[in-house]
Amino acid sequence: MHSDIHMEFHYKRIIVKVGSNVITRDDGLPDYYRLEQLVTQLAKIREYGIEVILVSSGAVASGRSLITPKEAKQPVTIRQLLSSVGQVKLINTYSRLFEVFDILCAQVLVTKEDFRDRVHYLNMKNCLNSLLQHNIIPVVNENDVVSVTELMFTDNDELAGLIASMLNADALIILSNIDGIFNGDPKLATSSVIEKIDKIAFDLNNIIKPEKSSFGRGGMLTKASIAKKVAKLGICVHIANGKKNNVLLDLLDGKLLHTQFLPEKKKSGAKKWIAHAEGAANGAVKLNQGACQVLTSGKVSSLLPIGIIDIIGDFKKGDIVRIIGEDNMLIGLGITQYSAEKARERIGLKNQKPLVHYDYFYSIH
Repeated sequence: MHSDIHMEFHYKRIIVKVGSNVITRDDGLPDYYRLEQLVTQLAKIREYGIEVILVSSGAVASGRSLITPKEAKQPVTIRQLLSSVGQVKLINTYSRLFEVFDILCAQVLVTKEDFRDRVHYLNMKNCLNSLLQHNIIPVVNENDVVSVTELMFTDNDELAGLIASMLNADALIILSNIDGIFNGDPKLATSSVIEKIDKIAFDLNNIIKPEKSSFGRGGMLTKASIAKKVAKLGICVHIANGKKNNVLLDLLDGKLLHTQFLPEKKKSGAKKWIAHAEGAANGAVKLNQGACQVLTSGKVSSLLPIGIIDIIGDFKKGDIVRIIGEDNMLIGLGITQYSAEKARERIGLKNQKPLVHYDYFYSIH
């Protein structure tokens, strides 16, 4: 999309992610005015024929409005307690607000495990597509009740990124309590919002300090790195201030100051899954420098045994493996065409079948 054209509703399908800091008041309770504002805008967006998937945090805040946990509980237990009670309240609130516009919404609770397993992944994709076909708005959240710390998403930004790539969305809109990505400390008057970021823009680490926002789990650095990853898969990402009235409509009309991550060209469905599946990798394949250069050059090439110097761990045909260089740095992920055992027999040999075909290789660079 050229910068001189305002978007004005070019999107067919969007994921809107609402952070807990957008729909939670300063005292930690839900901000019903803000929720109502968002639902009104989503209903309007639907009138333009745009499909909407809502990824919403806020269950913990909703829980806080209903119960006060007894002291001396573990933080994880309190979180599970508040979110399991709060999730019911949150989805009821959404359901009631959407009903005003004769729109049905559905609750979809997911865990990271659902994305690691290809069968679960496709079931979830089919379920979400089916809801959209029936004009129902899916309201997605992490299932905090069964997600324990190490299995959790970094936060709902990561979850929204996964859903965006799974459903081949045109755009992911991340609503936070800040106007976008700044070129310095947002608190300083000298800093301003970076309006467009492309893949070669700059190293975000120099700009964003890893400070956490007080309510949500994900700071700006997390948002930016997820945005970069999603944009790399061919999906436009917007980071905007959800506390502003009319934020979504103004954004889609090209009237809002915010940060947009420009998308690269679309990737295939299989590559989109692989891109997010590092946690599912079984084993690793170590390559010599020459093979690394070929694979990361951007030219179409498969991973051949001649470039392999080591096979680490055990994997079967069809598993995801990490692909690393001699320095053990990750260069990409791929789906194997045969087992680790066969791959070990073929290390360094010429004229062999590729271990990872180009169509199933995802470069992280």
